[in-house]
Amino acid sequence: MTTAAAAPTGPRAEPGAPRPVALLLPGQGSQHRAMAAGLHPYEPVFAEAFDEVLDAMGRHGAMIRADWRAAERPEVPLDHVLRSQPLLFAVDYALGRLVLSWGIRPVALLGHSIGELAAATLAGVFPVRDAARVVLDRVLRLADAPPGGMLAVAANPDRLAPYLGGQVAVGAVNAPGQTVLSGPGGELRAVGERLRADGLVFRPVPALSAFHSPALAPYAKGAERLLGEVRRNPPGTPVYSGYTAAPLTAEQARSPEFWARQPVDPVWFWSALDALLETGGRVLVEAGPGQGLAAVARRHTAVRRGHSRVVALLPARPGGPDADRAALAAAKDHLRDEGYDIP
Repeated sequence: MTTAAAAPTGPRAEPGAPRPVALLLPGQGSQHRAMAAGLHPYEPVFAEAFDEVLDAMGRHGAMIRADWRAAERPEVPLDHVLRSQPLLFAVDYALGRLVLSWGIRPVALLGHSIGELAAATLAGVFPVRDAARVVLDRVLRLADAPPGGMLAVAANPDRLAPYLGGQVAVGAVNAPGQTVLSGPGGELRAVGERLRADGLVFRPVPALSAFHSPALAPYAKGAERLLGEVRRNPPGTPVYSGYTAAPLTAEQARSPEFWARQPVDPVWFWSALDALLETGGRVLVEAGPGQGLAAVARRHTAVRRGHSRVVALLPARPGGPDADRAALAAAKDHLRDEGYDIP
């Protein structure tokens, strides 16, 4: 893990003012059928941003949209890299734009895996249509990799060291006692059998690829070419990187190699969240499907002691269009309660 730089002190709320908002943008594992689809007909800002992402992907975007809307079995499973990653990026980005349309200016963004690319786009590192091309290029490359997967294990990385080897690696550390192992299908199944035999609790992450493991390294190669062609800017809003557990630097934002390696490198989400919350009390708004990051954030001392709070824009579990709209309405009420003037 890269040693985190000292986090800068961020804006602090004035007495009586609402605490600043920081956006959390989830990644692989939070996807589900028709995620956020209930917002599309009713929230024009969300719909415009979502459609802009998929339109930039051309014919691939049309196929992704059809599978997103599919009432029954999609042509490509939504847990496949060709569907999960573009849709997660589109939903995260569109929800972020919706929050901005309410007049809220986040003081920081923190994304998990593909969510970091959405965070960077919201922060102005990439123009959205260029970012959509980068996402599409990434998933087309990774789709050639052999099948793999991820296991969320209730243990710390040190406890799991004996289970690592070959191409099975720590893919993410989401919280204390919440580690994700990643690797090719056969190797990961063997590790799962050992974990079960040793009494360790784990569950599969909805993924058909070995994200954040060495298994993807050969297939991520070459992504630097397109990344070197698109515009890249320093972030206009601090982006806390899950890969460095520190604010994204201008050099990292402009580095094609930094972005190209993200599907291979591990995610240190908890350390990045810790660095963000060291800057002061925040309203952590999860802008993405599910409430996985919200659940993790609620474990943080700053939230448990009331210094910060957590708000999720979408329901914790799939529940249809009405559930999407009800969750968004509840989130608005929470933000109004915090002191924000939400239309």
